[in-house]
Amino acid sequence: MKIVLLSGGSGQRLWPLSNDVRSKQFLKLLHNEHNEPESMVQRVYRQIRQSGIESEIIIATGKNQENSIRNHLGNLVEVVVEPERRDTFPAIALATAYLYYKKNTPKDETVAVMPVDSFADVSFFQKLYDLDNLIQQDDTNLGLLGIKPTYASAKYGYILKGNNRVAGFMEKPSESIAADIIAKGAMWNGGIFVFKPTYVMDILNNYIEFSSYEDVLAQYSLLPKNSFDYEVTEKEDKISMVEYNGFWKDLGTWNTLTEVMKKNTIGKVITSEQSENTHVINELDIPITVLGAKNMVVVASPDGILVSDKIQSAKLKDYIGHLDNFPKYVEMSWGTSKVLEHNQNDDGSVCVTKSISLHKGKEIQYHKHLLRDEFLTIISGEGTLILENEKRDVKKGDILHIKRGEKHGLTAQTDIKMIEVGIGDEISNEDVVYIILNEQNS
Repeated sequence: MKIVLLSGGSGQRLWPLSNDVRSKQFLKLLHNEHNEPESMVQRVYRQIRQSGIESEIIIATGKNQENSIRNHLGNLVEVVVEPERRDTFPAIALATAYLYYKKNTPKDETVAVMPVDSFADVSFFQKLYDLDNLIQQDDTNLGLLGIKPTYASAKYGYILKGNNRVAGFMEKPSESIAADIIAKGAMWNGGIFVFKPTYVMDILNNYIEFSSYEDVLAQYSLLPKNSFDYEVTEKEDKISMVEYNGFWKDLGTWNTLTEVMKKNTIGKVITSEQSENTHVINELDIPITVLGAKNMVVVASPDGILVSDKIQSAKLKDYIGHLDNFPKYVEMSWGTSKVLEHNQNDDGSVCVTKSISLHKGKEIQYHKHLLRDEFLTIISGEGTLILENEKRDVKKGDILHIKRGEKHGLTAQTDIKMIEVGIGDEISNEDVVYIILNEQNS
């Protein structure tokens, strides 16, 4: 069995901690059995391994989240990067093509696809064994995991049970209709699909011609921008389901997330004894003081500040769609970057000041900028700078001026903290040109 974890999301439901780059699965607000902070993606990976499953795991994601995945999981998984965001059907098709062509996955081996942010007990992931048996033994093209509902919810999709197979689906019915179909055996749709590689490859043949992973990648924009549920599941007749009757929770709002957090405060926070059922999360360097708040969530990050009643936090997405979505806090494979100031100068130029942490042994890849100069001030740590193919050691107190067009990279001998000031026509990830390693004389 091969496992594909889907990592996506626009990062709005848990704003201001989440953004387009750091979606909810990358927030380190949970804790493992050793009481160490962990993110949802770290938790899911850990639980899959704790369930006894030794299957190879790959993650399908957009290029904007690749660095965050590397930051949280290192080289534990391979990453399949979608060239553009086109929903779950193209993402699953691309990942399946990667397994089939690049990993030489046998055509009759089980592929299991699941969200990277499932919040459940280890027994939830052990159901993958049952799904593997289902797809291998039964006359089934597609296997699903149904979660036994604990209440009639209008927020979830439902799987309708037939005699021996899945009879159909219902997406987000009213609570009264949900109660009626639950009484008839309907299950919450857990968003898990299992199939054999050739099943998806055959469907893919309906849209493009291909004979390699590179062919699928090159024609990705031609695939329907649609979910796997709508493009595949609802058109398939031979679907069976495995049922799960255990703990599962959707952590899609601040209200539901805070219900499973072990700590009520994170960061520089002071709360009064009169505060009840209130969570305060502070990623800023200034303190937050909360007095007498009840059933509230207060969150502060470089991206903004949220003060909300917990129940009302479910409506957050309706209010922040117009906000600047330029991420102020970004996790990279080498460390983190936090925007301190973003200014438009009178002459039309842009100035962005960042606080950057580069972890010991990591490197900022050799690259250049065409539209900006950079001024780096090393606050702490030591490393090696490569500037125009020449190496030099850098340390605390050094100030570096890197002109636009100059090739440069930095390797940390110890943890490095530095302030970066970029000044130019444009400050964005689009103004980064990476240099092939064999071009550098190191």
